[in-house]
Amino acid sequence: MKTHNKQLLEWVLALVLWLGAIPVWSQDSAPVAEEENYITVSGVVRDKQNRKTLEYVNVSIPGSSIGTVTNADGAFSLKIEDVEHVPSLEISHIGYRNSRIHLDKEHLSDLKVYLTPHANMLHEIVVYANNPRFIVEEAIRKIPANYSIKNNMLTGFYRETVQKGRRYINISEAVIDVFKTPYEDRTVNRDRAEVLKGRRLLSQKASDTLGVKLMGGPTLSIYLDVVKNQDALLDMETLHFYDFYMEEPVLIDNRQQFVIGFRPRVVLPYALYYGKLYIDREKLSFTRAEFNLSMDNKPKAVQAILQKKPYGLRFKPQEVSFLITYKDLNGKTYLSYIRNCIRFKCDWKRKLFSTGYTVLSEMVVTDREENNVTAIPGKRAFGQRDAFYDKVDEYWSEDFWGAYNIIEPTESLENAVHKLKKQSR
Repeated sequence: MKTHNKQLLEWVLALVLWLGAIPVWSQDSAPVAEEENYITVSGVVRDKQNRKTLEYVNVSIPGSSIGTVTNADGAFSLKIEDVEHVPSLEISHIGYRNSRIHLDKEHLSDLKVYLTPHANMLHEIVVYANNPRFIVEEAIRKIPANYSIKNNMLTGFYRETVQKGRRYINISEAVIDVFKTPYEDRTVNRDRAEVLKGRRLLSQKASDTLGVKLMGGPTLSIYLDVVKNQDALLDMETLHFYDFYMEEPVLIDNRQQFVIGFRPRVVLPYALYYGKLYIDREKLSFTRAEFNLSMDNKPKAVQAILQKKPYGLRFKPQEVSFLITYKDLNGKTYLSYIRNCIRFKCDWKRKLFSTGYTVLSEMVVTDREENNVTAIPGKRAFGQRDAFYDKVDEYWSEDFWGAYNIIEPTESLENAVHKLKKQSR
């Protein structure tokens, strides 16, 4: 019998997380940043009513695939060729009206962007309201029409962090290429990811060493694309495992969205999910998915996310959450952003207190090409069971990324980088 999350759970076991016993940082290993001309536009996005910063807001160049997202502090930066070619930026976020920011050569940094919450005027969305599962089924059937029917090469920025309590003990980043076959074929057997350039900082403290196998790595952009990878979640054969129900509708990119909640309705030998699906009302395309691994049965949750641990270590999962967003461009819908968060506690037998860990992985698509695209050769592809930190350098400098677009580091992350660099010298 086919399991709806088989490939996803295989990916969950991909990262070997060994912290400690890492070679010392060296100036001699520094890669050279690209010599390219570009202008950096930066700013902060806030809610216009309460002035709170907004995280994971889409910031893009109108009519193009170039973009990024704000960080947890609401900050963003985007590198462009010049203001004449890119006169404005488009800012969009779930539940808010889209905003266009006109760029001025004299004022490109520290921009203040305020988004207006969209009043809920969607009461007219009543079609199929009594059968939310039917909407999901129709959206699955329309995937070939709503998503790309060509090979795509995505350029993305990937970041992976590990915190022990509130203290960062692992920060790894990379620019990656991701080859995706057409969405008509909802398998990922031929999809591949390649690390183009990356860096890492790991704690040198012996007490930070933790030997477990958890999810992670650039293949996140392959296996968590739930629209492309039917074995992750959206499989017609396994929809009956869940109950579906309508929730309050919202707007995304100024377009009305069905919001459909789902939760397990059966008990299986493995853990299921609960969460929300966002579906464009007119196109019936999936625009967003938020879901969590069910923790109702902790042994099943452990089985889903843990492959190996040291003898005597007790592993206690607290949360496994996922966020996947898509963006419409020229009539088609494309992958935009993926985030995965795992929170767990570990303790050793005979110890009274456990230690909390948080592993956060995220990838934003910063550019895309779908003309004359060739596959990534297997010898250059990131293997499903490769360790990410083995694929990147230890050097960390301010100009490391050159013209590549990234997710701006938060203030807390910048402070952690400073501390880890001092520790590594």
